[in-house]
Amino acid sequence: MYQILKQALKVLLANPMRTILTTLGIMIGIATVVLVLSAGAGFRSLINSQLQVYGTNTLFIETRVPPTTKNRNAGAMSADMGRAISSVAITTFKNRDLQDIKQIPNVVNAYGMVVGQKVISYRDVSKNTLFYGTSAARFQIDKSTLKYGRFFSSTEDAGEAQVAILGSTLAKDLFGNGFNPVGKIVRLGNLNFKVIGVYNPVGVLGGGSDDMLYIPLKTAQKKILGINYLLMAIVQLKNANQGAFTAHNIRLLLRQNHRINNPAKDDFLVETQAQAMGTFNTIFDGITILLIAIAAISLIVGGIGIMNIMYVVVTERTAEIGLKKALGAKNSDILTEFLVESVIITILGGVIGIIFGSLLGYLVAIIARYNNLVWIFSVPFYAMALAFGVSAVIGIGFGIFPAYSAAKLDPVEALSHE
Repeated sequence: MYQILKQALKVLLANPMRTILTTLGIMIGIATVVLVLSAGAGFRSLINSQLQVYGTNTLFIETRVPPTTKNRNAGAMSADMGRAISSVAITTFKNRDLQDIKQIPNVVNAYGMVVGQKVISYRDVSKNTLFYGTSAARFQIDKSTLKYGRFFSSTEDAGEAQVAILGSTLAKDLFGNGFNPVGKIVRLGNLNFKVIGVYNPVGVLGGGSDDMLYIPLKTAQKKILGINYLLMAIVQLKNANQGAFTAHNIRLLLRQNHRINNPAKDDFLVETQAQAMGTFNTIFDGITILLIAIAAISLIVGGIGIMNIMYVVVTERTAEIGLKKALGAKNSDILTEFLVESVIITILGGVIGIIFGSLLGYLVAIIARYNNLVWIFSVPFYAMALAFGVSAVIGIGFGIFPAYSAAKLDPVEALSHE
């Protein structure tokens, strides 16, 4: 076997350009697979960091148009999760519902929210922005931190105070990069608000939160929107393992409060963090499989390229094969020699592909971190194992045919090609 390996390496090194071109398809395919799996691991770390904003022991409540109506896709959906806000208003979710929910044994705390859109301006700078009206309990549940200033209090919320906390991007757009706007007065619609804080960046998965404004709930309800209901709420749980049971109790309570007898007519949606994460994992796994399938096309093309090149090599070395067989080489010896050459090419492409894919994954991590995203670079072990395994399978699978063709050559006919 040592002599066969030595001979295979000698042949490959004798034609370096052909060897490089042959490995290129495999290298690109393996690099793509490694990049996808590495980026996937980093993206999951980003998702986990975003979930820490709410904590893993929370669930979401949002209003929606009952799906049995002709407006089955409508509903006021959480802007935090990047969902659309319907023009159809559901007015049944009130603060008293939230107070009742707080009495459920597994519930620690909860806060309600409303969302609106207005033009915000400071001096000669203005932009259209979404604003959140939220109760002060938000700051006891969410883990987002402030770069400048302070949060507003429950007293300010109850007193309809005109104070505001800016998202990091919104603050930069209005005041410039690095400026502390705490104490400045901005105008939201027709009202003046005093800036009391600025959030640290949340990132792209915050649903655009960095570009939003946060004001007291009652201020938003009474002074801007003219409503007395909520669009959504976040509920903090004592025991996250009882999340599904608590969500069920919340549904029962809301149906009772809203006088709903048929669950199909629910005008709300209750979802735990585990359910939200499960939905994300399902979608993300599907995307990952799709990307790997696309990369597999490149691997198949690379494998076909190897097979074609090996057939060419067999043709070029026909006389050599005939001489070896005339000197006593067995069919299995010829088969092994050409098969080893094919496997070496694919393994080489796999190794280079792993290195190249890892470098690309690291580059993605650097770009993500540069944009203030929590992105952990890693190349999962199963990604490397998959790469090596696929390389070996392609080498054997696509190399066996030209190797078998070489082994079956008649030594007399082969020598006649000399």
